[in-house]
Amino acid sequence: MGLQPEKQVSLHAAFPECLSFADFEIPAFIKATELVPTIDPSYQLNPEATLAILAGFAFNRRVMLQGMHGTGKSTHIEQVAARLNWPCLRINLDGQITRMDLIGKDVIALEDGKQITCFQEGLIPWSLQRPIALILDEYDAGQPDVMFVIQRMLEREGRLTLLDQNRVINPNPGFRIFATSNTVGLGNWNGLYQGTQLLNHGQMDRWDIVAALNYLDPQEEQKILLAKVPELSKNQAMAMISLANLTRNGFAAGDISTLMSTRTLITWGENWRIFKDLQIAFSLAFLNKCESEEKALVAEYYQRCFASELEISNKSN
Repeated sequence: MGLQPEKQVSLHAAFPECLSFADFEIPAFIKATELVPTIDPSYQLNPEATLAILAGFAFNRRVMLQGMHGTGKSTHIEQVAARLNWPCLRINLDGQITRMDLIGKDVIALEDGKQITCFQEGLIPWSLQRPIALILDEYDAGQPDVMFVIQRMLEREGRLTLLDQNRVINPNPGFRIFATSNTVGLGNWNGLYQGTQLLNHGQMDRWDIVAALNYLDPQEEQKILLAKVPELSKNQAMAMISLANLTRNGFAAGDISTLMSTRTLITWGENWRIFKDLQIAFSLAFLNKCESEEKALVAEYYQRCFASELEISNKSN
């Protein structure tokens, strides 16, 4: 079903940020459809992660991006796909998604005025039959019965057997599969990611490429922030990023329970544009998300970056 990639683009020509000895051709579409993500010209592609994702598109490799939350893992895959005009579908593997959501279920429908029972395809059979990049978000939060459904697609042939339908689905030549995770299948071993699951070795072994995506270099993050909020000065933007990095280090050390992502930085800048006050904008974007016991430490971070005291409400959360 659907069109197949209609052209080939050169890695070095189309993605010059990928500093690689290898240069290969990547299939792409000429026109964008409604499922193709919109290109964000201010998005900074990480060279290593981009190279891994492009290998997935070019050679049908199963690619997982691992990293802390807020690093833009899913967005990174979408932005690479957008530059190839490749349709995408994101599925968040939270605790609410079920095996029936993925595989399908029997539903009652009306046909010629009569009620009949018919099979309604789930997200996976629908995707498999189309030239789509399927992105499995929060892969390490999936429930065991859901994960074993997905495991079938990770085989080299990627066929899916619908037992209830006595049917085998062969993947469309343009089907690709990606995943994002906060851990690498180790579960919540460090206490930072409640709800993540231990994944068996057989499950993880089926992923051909696992790439790490960490927070951007400060200069690159500054480019994004200034592109989104050009009214900020370079010094303001760098101070904001320095504060964000302190929260990230504090989160990794277990000192605070949340951190500032690039998205939070942009929200802070946009709030500043509205309220014309950096402290108020910061409180509304990040501080009020912190536990009461953590706010004093966050205020210390703020003082170190801006050389000014941060007013903290005495009210508890």
